[in-house]
Amino acid sequence: MQFGFLGINYKSAQMDIRDKISFTDAGKLTFFQKAERAGVTQCMALSTCNRSEVYYMYEEEEQRKQIRQIYTEMFPEMDLTAYLAELTQDEAVAYLFRIAAGLESLVLGEDQILGQVKEAIDYSRTMGYSGKELNKIVRDAVTCAKRVKTELKISEKPLSVSFIGIRKLDEACGIAGKKILVIGSGKAAALALKYLYEYPDISVTACSRNDSHAKKLREEFPEMKVIPYEMWNDVIAQYEIVISATASPHLIVKKESFLPLHNMVFLDLAAPRDIDTALAEHSQITLINLDTLQSIAEENQKERKRLVKESEKIIRESLKETADWILHSRMDAAIESLQQRCNRITADSYEYLNRKMELSPREQKLLKKVLNASLQRLLREPIQELKRLDCEEEQEEYKRFLQQLFQI
Repeated sequence: MQFGFLGINYKSAQMDIRDKISFTDAGKLTFFQKAERAGVTQCMALSTCNRSEVYYMYEEEEQRKQIRQIYTEMFPEMDLTAYLAELTQDEAVAYLFRIAAGLESLVLGEDQILGQVKEAIDYSRTMGYSGKELNKIVRDAVTCAKRVKTELKISEKPLSVSFIGIRKLDEACGIAGKKILVIGSGKAAALALKYLYEYPDISVTACSRNDSHAKKLREEFPEMKVIPYEMWNDVIAQYEIVISATASPHLIVKKESFLPLHNMVFLDLAAPRDIDTALAEHSQITLINLDTLQSIAEENQKERKRLVKESEKIIRESLKETADWILHSRMDAAIESLQQRCNRITADSYEYLNRKMELSPREQKLLKKVLNASLQRLLREPIQELKRLDCEEEQEEYKRFLQQLFQI
């Protein structure tokens, strides 16, 4: 049995293409059912904003071709020839390991994909389209990813300037228990607020000139106060922390128009800048802006890339174990058939002897045990030899011999 991968991702297709090629749960089930009719009974679909991929176990080359045909027929309005990526055997396994560890993600080393892989295999298992081989490969990929994340902590090197900015704020003055003013209510401000509310006992006021933005902020952060944008200048001096993230083309807070009454920390997440850099000259003001944050993000990106090389070592170690298991498991079906043949012979012999002899219950049990043990003893060494085969050609040759010799 072989492992295969097929699909599109952010590397092979732009967003407008990916938007049209995704699997709902119903779509996954339809794909699985069609794959089953083609003889592929183990299949998993991983569908996110950055990828729509299927992973499957197959026995014949024709089945791999049919999976490709089924995939393309799922999206008849699209010509997928230029976008589909495909891998088989060890390369497909290695790709899944890299996926689970976040090494194939748009944001290098991100954590979310691991949960998505778990959900994908859970869905396949629940629907009855996962078996021993697929479960084993995905489980090994998840285990390896957890080891990568635990030992190397790639995702702990943040790349989001909003996240880095909030962390720098906390380093500068401690966010917990502070009064905070947020100027602006767009995506950057909302993201900063998300990270802010991880700290306890804060009092936050947001200034918004957009009613729909203000409504969304109130829904997401009901404990936060929202005031009209024009009021920020009247209230700014009351706050210990000021975060600005507007789309204004000019400076919002200027040195000549603002005099602090106490120590304050400003976080400027806007481009172009909202906060006059000259404010940092004042002894009571600390200013953190995108120049600092982007520099940290770039350094973290370099560190993530360095850690990826370390991750590759861990993945290679884990892959060797999984590849060995896959190789030797290819004989499992033949061994199982041989043992089933042995069980049938045992049962037939027992039934015949039991009819011919008057045996007590104890003697019947002993007879059955002796017959089974004798045949299992005969098969023990051949089975051990079959499990040691590490050449695919030899495995196929032995399978043919077994089928001919034992009619299995």
